[in-house]
Amino acid sequence: MVYVLKRLGQGLLTVFLTVSVVFILIRLAPGDPAVAYAGPLATSAELAKVRTQFGLDQPVLVQYGTFLKELVTGNLGTSYSFQAPALQVVLERLPFTLTLAFASILLAALVSIPLGVWMARRTDTKKELGVNVVSIAGQSMPDFWIGILLLSLFAIVFPILPASGFATWAGLILPTVTIAILQVALISRLVRREMATNFASPYLTIARSRGVSERTLTWKYAMGNSAIPVFTALGTRFAAMLNGVVVVEVVFGWPGVGSLIVRALSTRDYPLIQATVLVTAVLAVAVQLLVDLAYPLLDPRVRLGKANAS
Repeated sequence: MVYVLKRLGQGLLTVFLTVSVVFILIRLAPGDPAVAYAGPLATSAELAKVRTQFGLDQPVLVQYGTFLKELVTGNLGTSYSFQAPALQVVLERLPFTLTLAFASILLAALVSIPLGVWMARRTDTKKELGVNVVSIAGQSMPDFWIGILLLSLFAIVFPILPASGFATWAGLILPTVTIAILQVALISRLVRREMATNFASPYLTIARSRGVSERTLTWKYAMGNSAIPVFTALGTRFAAMLNGVVVVEVVFGWPGVGSLIVRALSTRDYPLIQATVLVTAVLAVAVQLLVDLAYPLLDPRVRLGKANAS
């Protein structure tokens, strides 16, 4: 319980510092939200009215104090561009990002774990070398390039999948595959390294001499000892996706948090930017906490509070 409370405190501090830094940085960035809201043809009087309406005429410290007071009550202000509560706008988009993140990490896990095990069992062979080279190539390719390539191939040359949006479940395929390709390249190499280390361990040699089947050696013994770093990698990548896979969402016109933050930044929509950062930061911290709490389930030898020492 002490460990959980400590991690919760660290998480709250992380969220607070994140939203505070973002609050300051977006106000230091060039651009006037009043102009973005009223339009480039607005008069000085109209711009002054907009600044007064949204409190932009106040000193930054006063704005920050107001933001903290409203943050406690869950009021993150009204989005300039949507004319709706900023938190509500973000929460309406969040399910799309969650769907894409879940689908991508699930596909990545289903492909990368068996692939990493296959590579570990063929260490230093030509087949393993070839797959490793392909994995490195997949890790090196920008996600926007992969997205455009898949979009051109399967939505234009062979129009069998939707090019953008989420009108049907088929629209989930291309962005999911685009994101999963990079994750597979990263995680499969991690699995390969962890499994190869365990395959070379003396305890596995002893178990094999006792007649334990190769299937049991692989998936119970070796994978059991590799579970924590692999699960941590999956959790970390999933948390990163919750922050919005911006480029992929923009390429495929996905109505998620990533494309929302692009619009918020282009219109200098301060409340919307702050609400997006807050929600995604809370989710990322929550995922990392759940990953930590799952360690004893993956390995009974791990005790919370001593995980790092293990």
